Amino acid sequence: MSGDARKKAEGLSYLTGFGNEHASEAVPGALPEGRNAPQRAPLGLYAEQLSGAAFTEPRAHNRRSWLYRIRPSAAHPRFTRTANGSLRTAPFTETVPDPNRLRWNPLPEPAAGTDFLAGLWTLGGNGDATQRSGMAVHLYHANASMERVFSDADGELLIVPERGGLLLHTEFGRLHVEPAHVALVPRGVRFRVELLDTSARGYVCENYGAPFRLPDLGPIGANGLANARDFRAPVAAYEDTEGPVEVVNKFCGNLWTAVYDHSPLDVVAWHGNHVPYVYDLRRFNVIGSISYDHPDPSVFTVLTSPSDTPGLAGVDFVVFAPRWLVGEDTFRPPYFHRNVMSEYMGLIEGAYDAKAEGFVPGGGSLHNMMSAHGPDRETFDRASAAELKPQKIDDGLAFMFETRWPVTLTPDAARADHLQQAYDDVWRGLTRNFRI
Repeated sequence: MSGDARKKAEGLSYLTGFGNEHASEAVPGALPEGRNAPQRAPLGLYAEQLSGAAFTEPRAHNRRSWLYRIRPSAAHPRFTRTANGSLRTAPFTETVPDPNRLRWNPLPEPAAGTDFLAGLWTLGGNGDATQRSGMAVHLYHANASMERVFSDADGELLIVPERGGLLLHTEFGRLHVEPAHVALVPRGVRFRVELLDTSARGYVCENYGAPFRLPDLGPIGANGLANARDFRAPVAAYEDTEGPVEVVNKFCGNLWTAVYDHSPLDVVAWHGNHVPYVYDLRRFNVIGSISYDHPDPSVFTVLTSPSDTPGLAGVDFVVFAPRWLVGEDTFRPPYFHRNVMSEYMGLIEGAYDAKAEGFVPGGGSLHNMMSAHGPDRETFDRASAAELKPQKIDDGLAFMFETRWPVTLTPDAARADHLQQAYDDVWRGLTRNFRI
């Protein structure tokens, strides 16, 4: 990718505020005044509503956007089935849930010409996409920009780059996403991924359930964690192109393809709150102890997808961002624990403070519910003897997809060459220290 393209991506304009009702027009006068679908939309455009929620859901949770486009989405040919590649969808029934601690190295290098969609590799997940419950963990490794356009009817996509910048061309406009950013593409929104470097690698959480939202803050109060103002939505930008464009739709776990005679990214103006966003994880306002001990890691939650049980998320997105540690008489790395939630953790850069080695950027670990885990021996010894002075952790950026249900692996993930076979060994050095 040329330097000019990266400079253009970095110069994009944005609207701010997560979940807000935004409005944007690429051409003055393209947004109608006073009516969503007037008898004649301005500039000869077509009015179309994209509903990410049922019409009758509570106003506070309703997601929808009005699009004013050159051609209506209904003007498309028939879709036909195409190969799914390494992409899989819940329900995951080809293997049984595994209680063992598991860890993977980064994905291997892809074949030349692999775009973002072809580079998606499913590790596993839970729930049932057809019932709009659960989630899936994917990784991607690509070395070519997409020429085709993709949309996911099964769920929203939270994209977490680890290596290489991305320029997302969406129906709503363009988003520039670098490592240490995340991008959220809502259910059903069409987009194309352009690489800003020779290759790109990262993680994707596909959320089948309730859309991600900011968590309630409870006793924290009005401020802290992720601030709504730091989420950026694109300004309107459209493509008015003729000629064949492949459009791929993910529907109930399978990929379907059609060849349009125009680009479907032809929205000239829009307003609503069912929109894509980008967020810089370094803007996360970390909450922690200033006396002793640990708050629960839920204080690192960026986004949550609520379930039918209050406080028990279908999936949480958690980030371990740069922060100060100042607790007195406290073992500062993450402590040994077992959890009713299942945890998939990835590393974006640097090192993670609970592991001395083996957990590397682009890799990941899975600790299913009630699997005992925590620091390895080297980390335990170092932290137990450390001088407890204020310490800044700023040499790593890790994250977690945490879910209420066990994550069942795909056969590809269970048999992968990059699955670490000796992960359990990191705890074997924890010998008996008990004495009376």
